[in-house]
Amino acid sequence: DKLPDAEKTPIEDAIAALKSALEGEDAAAIEEKTAALSQAALKLGEAIYKSQGEAGAGETADAPAGEKETAAGEEDVVDVDFEEVDDDKKS
Repeated sequence: DKLPDAEKTPIEDAIAALKSALEGEDAAAIEEKTAALSQAALKLGEAIYKSQGEAGAGETADAPAGEKETAAGEEDVVDVDFEEVDDDKKS
């Protein structure tokens, strides 16, 4: 829904071409149409990745929510103490 028609049309065309190729029995045509659909999907993925990069400027793409890096590129790290409890030694 958020994609422009210029991005959507090649995918829809590749899907339609693959569906019509699947109705036949020409394996080479099916493989060709599958490869064309894969290429169109790759371009769609690139467009989505690019749009997310623009929308999330200032955030790292690989970091989960809440784990943003500071301006200097250092992560916010919290040191905590913990005590390991072994249930077998409790008596």
